[in-house]
Amino acid sequence: MADGMRASVVLGSGGARGYAHIGALQVLDERGFEVVALAGTSMGALVGGVAAAGRLDEYTEWSLSLTQRELFRLLDFTLSAPGGAIRAERIIGKVGEILGGATIDDLPIPYTAVATDLAARREVWFQHGPVVQAIRASIAIPGVITPIVINGRTLVDGGLLNPLPIEPTAAVSADVTVAVSLSGPRATIGHATPVKETSETRPFDEWTSRLRRSTAEVLESERLRALAGRFGGGHRREDAAAAEEVAAADEVAAVEEWVVGKAEIGTINLLNMSFETMSALITRYRMASNPPDILVTVPYNAVNTLDFHRAAEMIELGRTLTTQALDRAGF
Repeated sequence: MADGMRASVVLGSGGARGYAHIGALQVLDERGFEVVALAGTSMGALVGGVAAAGRLDEYTEWSLSLTQRELFRLLDFTLSAPGGAIRAERIIGKVGEILGGATIDDLPIPYTAVATDLAARREVWFQHGPVVQAIRASIAIPGVITPIVINGRTLVDGGLLNPLPIEPTAAVSADVTVAVSLSGPRATIGHATPVKETSETRPFDEWTSRLRRSTAEVLESERLRALAGRFGGGHRREDAAAAEEVAAADEVAAVEEWVVGKAEIGTINLLNMSFETMSALITRYRMASNPPDILVTVPYNAVNTLDFHRAAEMIELGRTLTTQALDRAGF
């Protein structure tokens, strides 16, 4: 237990994986930490904002109630608005209701939401003004959620420059800094060093194994969900064997289709994957110069960015990973 220990908490960007922040905050509270500062980017800014306002329980209850159908209604897709496919007005409207007009200046816990000023190419730290406006600026994933203009600044997701904003908490008097990164590696990860390759088409057998691995990484989450539906989500041995057979067949088929072709990835998923690849690299470099005392790392492939109907499993994952990180650190 860490009764009475003062913690600065930093919550990273990563879409629906950010529900893990709720689980992390729950565990910190149960372990007796006093949160004395909250800083967040994107989904981290959202969860941090409602937590700093004392409304985390209300937000959690609403998140757990979301079904896939309700989520689709909330994601107000648009073809006319510049800069993004989703306006996010309905989601922000609901978050605004939960916050009840809270302003950063009046929050009981010091709070910073990080956004990116596109024109100036610099971070913007929101430490004053309406919480909901700061959150809206911070969650504007480029190409996915439309930017917002505040005081002449065109603002997008803070993860573009600072996916895990430890710096805003540096001046706060705290015993430990706890950071929750949503850009962790998957359970099985290859080498991070660059690969030298030729663009010339090579004999099929020469690269089949390598392409199978790459294809599996891109298609894994979608295939697993399809298999779970096909076999009813059961855990019987025969179901598992059947699922493995289908997966192997699908993998071979995918490889054959990709001899010379294109990746079948939706535009929004492609933008998200590109953005998250960049965010993971930036996070690694920034933490090298300013590491937290305790780091909770959520795998980047835990759920898709827009899977906001999967709150329960991500909250539980956040609880598990935070518990493990605190145990390792002796808290």
